[in-house]
Amino acid sequence: MRHGEAEPQYLSDSERQLTAAGQAEVSEMAQWLHHHYSAFDRIFSSPYRRTVQTAAVLVQKGLVSQAVELNTDLVPEGNAQFVVDFLDMLYAENPQAKILLVSHMPLVSFLVEAFTRSGQTPIFDTAGVACIDYHQHRGIFLEYACPGMLHLVKSVS
Repeated sequence: MRHGEAEPQYLSDSERQLTAAGQAEVSEMAQWLHHHYSAFDRIFSSPYRRTVQTAAVLVQKGLVSQAVELNTDLVPEGNAQFVVDFLDMLYAENPQAKILLVSHMPLVSFLVEAFTRSGQTPIFDTAGVACIDYHQHRGIFLEYACPGMLHLVKSVS
């Protein structure tokens, strides 16, 4: 998952906070995730403020019962292969785990390719979520959702 909409650039990119609209986006996606995927066993976030805030909303909405775990590999310039190796280690311990990652562009795009080996690096909207059925060393892309897509579905219904 990419973090929700954040404030404009500050002196430090890592200190940017979610806007009110960003919090609303994340809340909306939390409801969608809960409806489609129930709860998660663990949630990992970049240590940047906007991703920690995004993860906190997800916890508040009941998507995970454990505290958010920070992972410095999930920063914008993080190495996707390091994240894959980390998840492979987690799945070796618990192959059925449902794990949610909260990160940034461009890393979230690179993670989709690294997990699925599809050759595709999709562009994520803020609060966008790529759902991947992942097991050690292999993943299948299931779907992508973002607040804008949910609004389109609601307006057509």
